[in-house]
Amino acid sequence: MAMQNLRGRVAFKFDEIDFDVDQIVGVKNIKTTNMDELAKAAMQEYDPGFASAVRPGDLLVGNHNFGYGHPHYPPMKAMRHMGIAGVIAESFSPGYWRGEISMGFPQIPCPGILAFVERWDEIEVDWSAQCVRNLTQGTVLAFEPLPKADLEMLEAGGLETYLKKRFLNDTPKDLSP
Repeated sequence: MAMQNLRGRVAFKFDEIDFDVDQIVGVKNIKTTNMDELAKAAMQEYDPGFASAVRPGDLLVGNHNFGYGHPHYPPMKAMRHMGIAGVIAESFSPGYWRGEISMGFPQIPCPGILAFVERWDEIEVDWSAQCVRNLTQGTVLAFEPLPKADLEMLEAGGLETYLKKRFLNDTPKDLSP
């Protein structure tokens, strides 16, 4: 099964190196479990109109070591709840990367992405061609291929489904003696 291309607008560019995603919802909201409340808190410090401007399929763009800090899940759960389809960054913090890939949330390592896009540009992530197309500007930028296991995890929709598929396919159906 091949990954479906992502297509949307650049909803926000995080220019900060070592960006801690907890800042998206604020540390005081990190334990909020109600997704509507968490989404209301998201991005208030950066763009109070973000929630009303974002559309399903939009993407976030980040700088180097995006996701630095403690790998908390609520900020990106809020982003997914609002319709954000994935993150394209110069590079990712390993803990953040592993957590979000295991949640089935696309992460695309793409050196040069910050200079390649402007906020609200229409872009497409083409998994088979391993590139990001800036449809607004008519340009193309290659991204780093994902490790095979990470790509398979994304295709499966996350770690749990990936493991179920993998072990169900690898385990004999009849376990009786």
